[in-house]
Amino acid sequence: MPAKSKIVTEGDPLAHVMAPPPNETDEERQARLAAEAEAKRISDAIDEELQRQAKAERRGPTPVKILLLGQSESGKSTTLKNFQLMNTPKAFRAERASWRAVVQLNVVRSIRVILEAMAEAQAYHATTYSGPNTPVRTHAPDLFHSASSSSLGHAKRASPPPLSAEHLKLKLRLAPLVQVEETLIRKLTPAGSGELEATQLGVLGGGASHADRARALDREVAVNSQFAWKGVFHRMIGRTSQDGDGEFSDPDDPGPILHACAEDMITLWNDPVIRGLLRSQTIRLEDMPGFFLDSLERVTHPKYVPTDEDILRARLKTLGVSEHRFTLREGLTGGISRDLRIYDVGGHRSLVPAWAPFFDDMNAILFLAPLSGYDQVLAEDEGVNRLEDSVLLWKSICSNPLLGKTSLILFLNKIDIFKAKLRAGIQFGQYIVSYGARPNDYDSTSAYMRRKFGQIHREYSPRARTFYCHFTSVTDTKQTSQVLVNIQESIISANLGSVGLTN
Repeated sequence: MPAKSKIVTEGDPLAHVMAPPPNETDEERQARLAAEAEAKRISDAIDEELQRQAKAERRGPTPVKILLLGQSESGKSTTLKNFQLMNTPKAFRAERASWRAVVQLNVVRSIRVILEAMAEAQAYHATTYSGPNTPVRTHAPDLFHSASSSSLGHAKRASPPPLSAEHLKLKLRLAPLVQVEETLIRKLTPAGSGELEATQLGVLGGGASHADRARALDREVAVNSQFAWKGVFHRMIGRTSQDGDGEFSDPDDPGPILHACAEDMITLWNDPVIRGLLRSQTIRLEDMPGFFLDSLERVTHPKYVPTDEDILRARLKTLGVSEHRFTLREGLTGGISRDLRIYDVGGHRSLVPAWAPFFDDMNAILFLAPLSGYDQVLAEDEGVNRLEDSVLLWKSICSNPLLGKTSLILFLNKIDIFKAKLRAGIQFGQYIVSYGARPNDYDSTSAYMRRKFGQIHREYSPRARTFYCHFTSVTDTKQTSQVLVNIQESIISANLGSVGLTN
């Protein structure tokens, strides 16, 4: 018998791994066999549940499937939140305590952008005016700029304004926010649950010391979609009253520190010199996702609980593919209960060819292209204009033969920021060269981009299909909910027609 065991082990590499430990006692053997039996029982139960679900799906109505696509910061997560708010409002609002932590992280990271800009200004003036033996700079050094800021950052910048002693005191008093950021990141991304991805801030060259400072801030928290990060924060809230106030009992809650720093943060953000400093570095925090600096008094209150709008505006990057299931309300489907599944694909834009074969059974793809990105560059490739990247991604989706039968719905998104930039005089034709010298107004530029996306849809689709296009600001819940209701109804109607249930 030992010889036979040896032959099996040599022939099967797994046999050595699965073999009982040497010198195993009877008691240890019984415990091992019991553990193996329990593991098999659980495995069989999972298999049975999967088979039951598969049979139930075959018997029931075919689920309606929608895939959300678009580059990073295009509004995919916000669109998903709108679906959740519209179809499962009670569950959506039960997660407010979790989103409170995300809002806090957004606030801290915005303040850190300002503090880093102040540090750069200090370094610039110290180098320029430190003495006769110090080389004089004739231009501003390469400074931080946000991936959501203007690509004018590549041009020559204005010298940063000098900072006063009061500014430096503010900077020192806000130092505890660094610890707040670290605490929040630890809670959001425990070991093995997430990673940091360079998406939010970029570096425009500079020396080694600048790069060292950049590495600390040039990373955005990215949560793996498979990690139930929201559950981490449920224990932090002890009670939520009818008017939305909450009591937070967790000793690690960063709320008290943020509340103590609130007055200094408000002073810093409203300081005209600081605003001038940010302009000199072409940083537009108000255009970045997760901007709450205009609501600091409210979001730093000790009993702050996020509103629906706050949750929609909060920014937390997700990686991987996530599935979200909804049962549509009565009336949307003529009294028939329909299962709606929304798939959100997070991660790097280079992964698009990899996921396409897995989503060839989608009823529709909802593609988001932020028009506001016309003067911005990609964080992962500063040589690529964000709007042009959306056009290229749209072309790859339209032309993919595996998606030839899928309806495509285009959201030309973030029109609120787009309009503000046009009003501010940022020339559309300067960045989108094909636009030329046409009028720099919303009607002309938006119509041009609609024609451009529509032409690609018509020329590159493997077969003829209807072009659906909407101009959106997905943080506007009223407008977006109406658009999504119409989309749900049209997709479900088409789905019922395809199986012969409607005329």
